[in-house]
Amino acid sequence: MKIEAVASAQYQAPQTAKAGAAAGGFAAALKSAVSQSVGQNLDDIFQRAADAYGVPENLLKAVAKAESGFQADAVSSCGAQGIMQLMPSTAKSLGVSDAFDPEQNIMGGAKYLGSLLGKYGDPKLALAAYNAGSGNVEKYGGIPPFRETRNYVEKVLSYAGGDVSVPAAAGESGIAPGGSGTQSVSFTTEDYSRFLQLFAQELLQRSLSLPDGEDEAEQNYFLTQFS
Repeated sequence: MKIEAVASAQYQAPQTAKAGAAAGGFAAALKSAVSQSVGQNLDDIFQRAADAYGVPENLLKAVAKAESGFQADAVSSCGAQGIMQLMPSTAKSLGVSDAFDPEQNIMGGAKYLGSLLGKYGDPKLALAAYNAGSGNVEKYGGIPPFRETRNYVEKVLSYAGGDVSVPAAAGESGIAPGGSGTQSVSFTTEDYSRFLQLFAQELLQRSLSLPDGEDEAEQNYFLTQFS
């Protein structure tokens, strides 16, 4: 299911302007509610991942912000995937079967970052290895002399030094630098349950407030959007 389909849906059924406006208002409210739910879910995953692998939560979020802007379906030009931008081979080695699943991706990224922090004992070197690979860090005896990597380390540490918050729209379709994203949104079972609750509540409110006959037309409209 796509949130964009709710937000951009054009009402076609024969109903009044009042009911049409109500439909548009519900679509906007639904998009906002689900976006907030997704952001809250990611916050919970980041906290659990940080605790599980001994990685500072702010640093983990900073990496995610620099890598993908928290976009679950981001894909880079070199093939890195998901929120933590894991390469397929790295994801496989970390036990991540679906790199576009937010929880698996964040957990995998935290596991990988945690191992690098343990290996180097220095956040700067760990971040450099996350970006350019451990081989290059060892080859150059420190942060590799690559402009991209040096800028990356500086950017992530700058983010980590502040309050890194997951935006309300996190998880929506996005494109990683140099990559190409899709146009879908990932939903959890919790998100879907919340959607159904909002949907049922909205239909009830509309049936109580609309003149006779309009409630049935509006219910039919919503049902066609989500069937």
